[in-house]
Order: sequence, then structure tokens, then C-alpha cells
Amino acid sequence: MSKSLNLIKEHASNPKLWLIVGIGLAGGIVVVSETRRRRRRRNTPKPDFGAFIERFELLPFPQPPPPAAKQMLGSLNFAISDIFDVKGYVTGFGNPEWKKTHEQAEKTALVVTALLFNGATCVGKTVMDEFSFGFSGENKYYGTPTNPKMPSCIPGGSSSGSAVAVAAGLVDFAIGTDTTGCVRIPASLCGIFGFRPSHGAVSTIGVLPNAQSLDTIGWFARDPSVLHHVGHVLLQLNSVDTKRSRCIIFADDLFQFSKDATQKSIYVIGKAIENMSGYQAPKHMNLCEYIVSKVPSLRLHEQSANQQNGTSILKTLSSVMLSLQRYEFKANYEEWVKSVNRRLRRCVPKHVSEAVYTTHDNIKALYKVRTEMRGALQSLLKDGGILVVPSVADSPLKLNAKKGFCSDFHDRTFALSSIASMSGCCQVTIPLGYHDDRCISVSFISAHGGDKFLLDTVLDMYTTLQEQASSGFDSLPLPSINGNMEPSEVSKEKGNAAFKEKQWDKAITHYTDAIELNGTNATYYCNRAAALLKLGCFQLAEEDCSKAILHDKKNVKAYLRRGTARVSLLRYKEALEDFKHALVLEPQNKDATRAEQRVRKLMS
Repeated sequence: MSKSLNLIKEHASNPKLWLIVGIGLAGGIVVVSETRRRRRRRNTPKPDFGAFIERFELLPFPQPPPPAAKQMLGSLNFAISDIFDVKGYVTGFGNPEWKKTHEQAEKTALVVTALLFNGATCVGKTVMDEFSFGFSGENKYYGTPTNPKMPSCIPGGSSSGSAVAVAAGLVDFAIGTDTTGCVRIPASLCGIFGFRPSHGAVSTIGVLPNAQSLDTIGWFARDPSVLHHVGHVLLQLNSVDTKRSRCIIFADDLFQFSKDATQKSIYVIGKAIENMSGYQAPKHMNLCEYIVSKVPSLRLHEQSANQQNGTSILKTLSSVMLSLQRYEFKANYEEWVKSVNRRLRRCVPKHVSEAVYTTHDNIKALYKVRTEMRGALQSLLKDGGILVVPSVADSPLKLNAKKGFCSDFHDRTFALSSIASMSGCCQVTIPLGYHDDRCISVSFISAHGGDKFLLDTVLDMYTTLQEQASSGFDSLPLPSINGNMEPSEVSKEKGNAAFKEKQWDKAITHYTDAIELNGTNATYYCNRAAALLKLGCFQLAEEDCSKAILHDKKNVKAYLRRGTARVSLLRYKEALEDFKHALVLEPQNKDATRAEQRVRKLMS
């Protein structure tokens, strides 16, 4: 019998004991009831899907008398992100402290006025990531809008509320800003159209800037004709139709590591244009190799020699993009953020404060990458080329996802969005359907200035695309994708995908294939060691890490993983040396610091 039961038996006649037991039980009931109440509240649908910060109505300008043309957006309503000025309202920037410290706008943003002038009605402002500085769409002050298509997943950001309002059918269209993917990402995750125009094509007067060399005004719609009409208004396009031949170019290397359904979008697009006039036979290319050859200054920003090939070049490009964003954001808001941080430490998100307190070296090199990137994409797409890429990284994030998953989704998604952001090209996210509890979409990118061409293409193709995708992605054949990538890299990426799905044995098989194809790559051994550790194969993991270090003596992960294996093998002294070596290579590495401290405690 347990000590607790013996104690109760010995003192069963004591009324004080039963009073304590009663209080404990009652406390437990209260805790359970409160937990259930909070769960019910969390599962209760938010009014308007939590998309709006504030509701109001801005009526359209009156229809001019004949012979004036009919207003293009008559009878449509729209929402705007909390970043656009509206006369008489404070532009909140997604942050209540910003709202408290700023006055009402004296004028309405030019884009909002243009939409009102063309017959649309504005019905309110929507939730966004604070300071337009995020990709998840989550906002701790105003709440996270509920993704109508995938309620358990993030809606994407920063223009989350605008995307949700459209996806939920609350408005006909909505506008937001797109700096690093803030329209394209939520459009993809919410299963709607999202358009990022060429940089500088739409006026940003009356819109709070985030990073001016990347900022654009984007818009969302459920219907391609509405997307087209809004584009004509905001881009001030003429209605003259100029016939141009279109050449679809698939970036095979970017589709290579997507899930099957996303890869099958290549088949859908290929079949859609097969019998359509005005389309050349589609081409296939390795976009990353093209960027390496055409953007030489990007090599200066590579973090290691192992990143010279493959899709990692896009991670380098996205790193430059985010550095540029932080630099320009700091120039815009450093004074305000620092003044607020002195008074209210927690009112500004950590990543925003980090942007303001970061020092930037060699800014000219960042702008040089941007200039070269624009030239490279203009050259590629100059004769009616339309580049086809995945819209976001596979497997959308669950709400409140763990930091590791967030980081991986962040890196892969920004790698894709950096192509248009850094080149200034226009891009459209196109919904293709729903499969395995997630929205499937693809993106088209056209040359800078080719906005009308791209909008016309979507309008021309979409019905046929829907017809091809309507049979369901399970029944579609998987296309043959090569992308001119090294077979060993293909095996490694397949291993990475299996690892993320926690399929450790499958990951080991793919990493082993990669090693058989190229036995001198330290990363392959190091990655296999990570999977072996998950299976408790510590001796084999140690051996793989030693081989990785043999090929790359500066591989920090190899030292960390070998140290972890040696701890499990009770070889603490050798493990300590590994962690110390990792700290010599990366003195600020928190994992190495914690591991060293843990081993010292075990040894003592």
C-alpha cells in the first residue's frame, strides 16, 4: 500500500484531514472545469473569423453620368489591412501602442480612393502581423484570424485578416501589402488568389512603409475576374488587348522536394495549355543554377562552402532580402521603437526590436544583389516567359507550432518568396484545389512591368486549370522532374523530408543513398547521424559524425551530435571535448553551451 493511503488510514477519524482532501478535490474540479471552459472558448468560431480590427463603411463615389463608362468595381465590397490611411481613423500598424501614439490620418490612401472612385465599398480594417513584420498572420493583441479552409493552421501573413475576409466570403476582395511574401503566403494558405504587382507599379502614398525597396500593394480575390478588375484599377491599365505568345517555364528544382500534389500541378498546367492557342511548348529549368550564374554578388553572402549549389542559394537570397528589410525598417522606425521600448518593454515584438538594434555592414552589397537579381529575371522572362514555382513550402504550420517547425517553414517559404521580392517582378498565387487537408496552389512570375500580361494569363487559363485539377490530385500522374540536380542532393532532400515527417528509417535509407552517390559530403553523414540518434543507435551515430568531421572539420552540428551520442554511451569526457570544440567554432551557440553545462553536471 502506498504511503499516502497508509497516512489516510491512520488518520481517517481526523476531520481536518477530510477538510484538506475535500479542498484538494474541489480544486481539481475547478481546474478541470476551467480547462474545459478555455478549450470550448478556443474552439468557438470567432465572429467574422476574427478578420477585422474595426468595421466601418466608406461609400463609393457616385457613378458619373453617361457617356462615362460604368464603374468597374460597382457593387463590390472590400477590406483593407491596418496599414492604409483612412481619413478620420488612426492607422494602427497592427499594434495598439502605435495606435495610441499617433494621430488620425488627414487623408485617405491613394489606392483606397481609387477603389472607391471605381464603385467599390470599403467595409473595414483587418488584422495583420504587427508592423507588417511576420509571415504567420498571428497577432497577440487582436487575435489570429481563423483560416476558413484549414482552421487548425495559420492563415499566413502579414496580411492575414484581408486574406481570411476574402476566403470566408466576407468581402469580394481585399488589399494588403507584400514586402517579403505578405500577400502571396496567406493567399496560398487560405486557398485564394493573391497578386503582388511589379515593384513601384502601384502608389504607396498613404501606406505605412515597412521596407521601401521591397514594399508593394497587393490584393486578394476568390474570382479571377475580380482579381483582374482590381488590377486594372490599381495599375491604371488600358483595356486594349495586345496578343503575345506565352512561354511557361517550370522551375523543376523548386518542385523537386514538394509533396506529390504540388508536383502534380506541373501536369495540370501542362495539360491545360496543351490545346490552347498562344502558348509555346513548356520549358523546364534549374532556377537555382541560373541564379548562381547570373547573380555573382550573391556568392559573397553564402555562409559556407557547402552552400554553393542547390536550392540553398535561395536561402542565401532570402537572407539578403530579410537583411535589407531589417535595414530599411530600422531607418524608418528606430526612433519610435527605442522610445517605446524605454517605456513599455513588451509592447514591441522581439523580432522587431532585433531589427532596430541590429547593425548592418556593407549595405551596398545587399542592394547590388537586388539589382543583379532584377536583371537576371528580366533576361529570363523578357519574351513572354512565365516562371512557375511552388507558392509556399509544403505542410502549412499548425497554430502555435513548435519553434523548430516554424523556423523550417519560415526558411523554405521565404526562399520561394524572395525570387519576386528581390527581382521586383510581379507574381500571382493561383489556387488549384484541396488535397490531404491542405490547400494546393502554384505561383506564376512575370517580368517587371508585365502585370497586365500576367493578369490576362490567369484569366485566360484558369477555367482550363480547374477542369484539369477537378478530377482530384490522387488520380493525376506524377510528372518526371529532374531539374539537373545532383542525384545525391535529391536523396538528401528526400531524407530531410522523411526526417521532418519523423520517418527515421526512411530518412536513413535516403541519406545512405546520398552517401553511396557521394561519400565525401559531410552533411550526408551528419544528417544520417541525426536520424540514428532518434532511433537510439548511438554507436552508429558517433561513427557517422566522425566521418562528417573527417570531411569538414568546421561542421558544428557533427560535433554536437557526436557529443550527444557519447553522452548516451556514458563517455562524458569525450562528449565534453566535442561540445567545447563546437563552442570554439561558434562561441554563441546556445545548444553547445547547454550541452556542455549538462555534461559537467553529469561528471560532477
